[in-house]
Amino acid sequence: MIDRRQLIGLPFLAPLLVASARAQGLSTRPVTIVSPYAAGGTSDIIARILGEGLHDLWKQPVLIENRPGANGAIGVSAVARAEPDGHTLLAVASSALTLNPLLYKKLAYDVERDLAPVTVTGLVPNVVVVHPKVPARSLQELVAFAKAKPGGLTYASQGIGSNGQMNAELFRLATGVPLLHVPYKGSAQAVTDLVGGQVDLMFDNLPTVLEHIRGAQLRALAVTSAGRSPLLPDVPTVSEAAIPGFDTAAWFAVLAPKATSPMLLAQLETAIASVLARPGSSAKLAAAGVTVAAAGSAELSARILHDRKMWSEVIAKAGIAIE
Repeated sequence: MIDRRQLIGLPFLAPLLVASARAQGLSTRPVTIVSPYAAGGTSDIIARILGEGLHDLWKQPVLIENRPGANGAIGVSAVARAEPDGHTLLAVASSALTLNPLLYKKLAYDVERDLAPVTVTGLVPNVVVVHPKVPARSLQELVAFAKAKPGGLTYASQGIGSNGQMNAELFRLATGVPLLHVPYKGSAQAVTDLVGGQVDLMFDNLPTVLEHIRGAQLRALAVTSAGRSPLLPDVPTVSEAAIPGFDTAAWFAVLAPKATSPMLLAQLETAIASVLARPGSSAKLAAAGVTVAAAGSAELSARILHDRKMWSEVIAKAGIAIE
């Protein structure tokens, strides 16, 4: 596993990586990074920052291809079927690797069978946000208010089986707070209705709601990561505020087709870690609310297994199903 700290300040790696990549044919034609979501989202932002850095490293075009649909399944399936030559990579959010296999009976890919882990790239906390009409200014107050209100509170999500729903249901199961799920087709409309007061609260990726928090259109009560976000230093974690051990930060990763050679996978892991270690890359990611986490392939495999177990228990207890 590559330790990102070992790469900082080692510019001599770049020419070695370029020579190694050329030896493997990586620089013979453009590399495509598939983002299985619409442009502008967190996964797309990470893919484009990686593309810029890898282009500089390899001196070869790196193209970003957005292939949205089916909670990421369309883009993931395309990479699973691609040639395992290092020229097609997948920049993806954790839900496509951990939630989709649990929720979809017919999925066109199998993570373990069809994909090879390269590295985790970044962590993004979800944030618990409420409309200002909700009087709660802490999670404890939110729980008390919801329990006292007839019918409880409504929460928006990005859709049935989304990361936002999973976080809210895990919170509901842990606290016993009455919550009614209102699913949307994506985050944009859900946030619009939350800002408009049609729903009471939401668990969403921090980058998506940050400007609404700063503009006082939404109130942030807690973040779901293990530590506080540098962008919201005064906002506690869920673990601090209400549920010790609660840690459900969304994470992002790069994978390749399964049959990609171990040597090439190692080269890709090192190259991506080198890009993420650059001050320019980390600054751009931090501005988007992403914490760099170039943790390598072993950590990525461990995260997939951990989260799949956690979410499978939530799905069973909450009775979540996609028809």
